[in-house]
Amino acid sequence: MSSQRKLVLFTAVSLDGYIATKSDTLDWLFKVEGEGDNGYSEFYETVDTILLGRRTYDWISENMTGDFPYKNKECYVFSRSTNEDGNDVKFVSDEVVEFTNKLKNQEGKNIWIVGGGELLHSFIKGNLVDELILTVAPTLIGNGIPLFKEGDFNLELSLKGIKRFNQFVELHYEVHK
Repeated sequence: MSSQRKLVLFTAVSLDGYIATKSDTLDWLFKVEGEGDNGYSEFYETVDTILLGRRTYDWISENMTGDFPYKNKECYVFSRSTNEDGNDVKFVSDEVVEFTNKLKNQEGKNIWIVGGGELLHSFIKGNLVDELILTVAPTLIGNGIPLFKEGDFNLELSLKGIKRFNQFVELHYEVHK
């Protein structure tokens, strides 16, 4: 019997807990001096499935040039509206917990929560998140889009590891189930 796949959050966050400014910019993030790709390539090899919220997908489509960045992975976009699947993504309007549990029970590598905060909140409330890998930037942006929404939940975590990428610090946590 194979073990269940893990649902992992891998993201960058400001020291004060934001993933973007109120205007959806990441300028603050790109001003920080990292090291190589800050562990991205190593992490990317551990996943074969990617989950995004519609807002994150739209931001990627509007702000990134070139090929879709997750072209070689199974990619699902959660959306409340009806959409036609594209070459690189499948749109999902299914209930988040049920759909994600089906994915977790399939054979494969880990599943990456790319974003955003609304979707992450659904995963947390559904007790689906297995690991959090947060790359913390030494920047305070004061306000913006928080990584964690306020809510009625409690996650107990164990620290699995810490890595430094020049000015960034990666904190790797496992969720107690």
